[in-house]
Amino acid sequence: MKNPKEVPLWTALITPFQQDLSIDFEALTTLLRQQENANNGIVLFGSTGEGLALSEEEKQCILTHACSLELSVPLMVGIGGFNLKATLQWIHTCEKFPIHAYLMVTPLYAKPGDQGQTQWFSSLLNATTRPCMLYNIPSRTGCSLSLEAVQQLAQYDHVWSIKEASGSASRFQEYHRAAPNMVLYSGDDSLLPILAPLGAQGLVSVAANAWPTATHQYASLYLNDSCEEPLPLWQQACQALFATSNPIPLKKLLHQKQIIQTPFVRPPLSHLDLKDDKTLLEYDSQICQWSEALITTTRKK
Repeated sequence: MKNPKEVPLWTALITPFQQDLSIDFEALTTLLRQQENANNGIVLFGSTGEGLALSEEEKQCILTHACSLELSVPLMVGIGGFNLKATLQWIHTCEKFPIHAYLMVTPLYAKPGDQGQTQWFSSLLNATTRPCMLYNIPSRTGCSLSLEAVQQLAQYDHVWSIKEASGSASRFQEYHRAAPNMVLYSGDDSLLPILAPLGAQGLVSVAANAWPTATHQYASLYLNDSCEEPLPLWQQACQALFATSNPIPLKKLLHQKQIIQTPFVRPPLSHLDLKDDKTLLEYDSQICQWSEALITTTRKK
């Protein structure tokens, strides 16, 4: 098992549903094995995984199932919410499973300040000694991860990284200065070409759900300094995956590729909000061709 602190690419995995919106464990197994085969770490219950739409019982069933597969890649579990007691209880539950890391997002909705965030994260971090990644995504939480809180939390040995998904290169640099010993991950597939030269050492990916191996190749090009300019194909394909709220386009594509049974998401999301079904399939074909060409070129070398 690879050390979670050394994983350059994590896939924020979707949660597949059946017609009745119950969890499709057969499709989940397929998705987990695809990530394992691509050597990608796996994040469960993030926003891409519709973590807030799942009950704690459902999340425990998913964890039990994922752990039973004895995957060769590490599992990270998303931790987010508003109620501290309930969030600590969820961590206590997770501690019983052989998972490898946590993704801890800024508290939702409340818009806490520096001290509120510091106290929140400190309470969560004191409940575990497993590696933890802090997560900045103000478009979903309503506020940014506090720079002062990051400086305070850097004293915890098991806080090893930050997932930066604000879309701001300047904010990324501020975190880099505030916590120079933390590993910074791009939380946006399309921004990796911009953030890698600024010090990003990894990617937490949505696109890797659809293209596990190709996204691993894409990330490696930038993380290993083998590519300097953004690739238009990848920029356009990643933008198409966010044509409406994530993970709607992604689930539509995976359904079209016959990897999952339905494109369904749970309310308040709806797969009907994506009108264009053809564009993603076109990009899918082009990404697969790009990946095969890269493999061929690499073999010739």
